[in-house]
Amino acid sequence: MQQTAEGVARPAGRPRSEKAEKAIIDATLDLIGEGIGVAELSIEAIAARAGVGKTTIYRRWSNKEDLVVDAMASLKPPIPLPEQGASVRDALVTYLRVIRDESSQVRTRCIMNIAMSDAERHPRLAERFREIAVEPRRRAVAAVIQRGIETGELRPDLDAEMAMAILSGTMMWHMKWAHQDRQPSDDLAERIVDEALKGFRPRPGED
Repeated sequence: MQQTAEGVARPAGRPRSEKAEKAIIDATLDLIGEGIGVAELSIEAIAARAGVGKTTIYRRWSNKEDLVVDAMASLKPPIPLPEQGASVRDALVTYLRVIRDESSQVRTRCIMNIAMSDAERHPRLAERFREIAVEPRRRAVAAVIQRGIETGELRPDLDAEMAMAILSGTMMWHMKWAHQDRQPSDDLAERIVDEALKGFRPRPGED
């Protein structure tokens, strides 16, 4: 069985159906990557790009928003887990490297723009994207920070939500605004984490 964007199980397709589904997802991502917004995106255009009929799409997705959510979620793989015994610093650097790599890809960058800019026009799409792509990552990083607090690597009074916002927000700012005329440095993730840890770590004399 497979899950749709609405969470309803459907029978797993045959290999031919899986090929068609991948073509539909790829077509959706390509069109969005070319700058087409959700409002302008049409099932007809997706079907033409994928080389399938509209009925093939509607058999899998009841509406355009569900298809876009599944397409967006396909671009948000889980954050690679750090090796056993890895430090909080190493885990946070891994997290920011993922954000950096995604921000440099046209498809992913456009998807994120839609998720942020079209939230008011498409609240259900934004909510499903948060559930499928954002929340699992947020929980994973929150667990890393909580582990750091428990092991003493981080301050006991550290606000985990604020720490995550500082880290991810800084990386996204650098990728979107600070390096428009040049590539960001290879050690950008390390530099952001090291600066943030100056405030995240226990203060001298603090238990």
